[in-house]
Amino acid sequence: MADRRELLSLRTVTTLKRYAPPPALIGFLVLLVVVFGVSYAVGSAVGPVAPGMHSTDSDTRPGEGPGTQPGDGTGDMSDMDGMHSDGGR
Repeated sequence: MADRRELLSLRTVTTLKRYAPPPALIGFLVLLVVVFGVSYAVGSAVGPVAPGMHSTDSDTRPGEGPGTQPGDGTGDMSDMDGMHSDGGR
């Protein structure tokens, strides 16, 4: 009777070992989760890194305020001093 239990236990362990993912894959996935978690935490702590970057919570984009329509060309363009409209000639 004890031999039969040992045999069933041995079969179960062998079957589990056969279908279990390799330890290197599990380690890689854990490392990926840790790296993305740390990256998200650092990004949340630092905030936006580009000047003028705003959240997408509002309906207007930067340079479009009250009294301007999106795409009508009346937005604030004061930061584009170096731009020329001569077609690159």
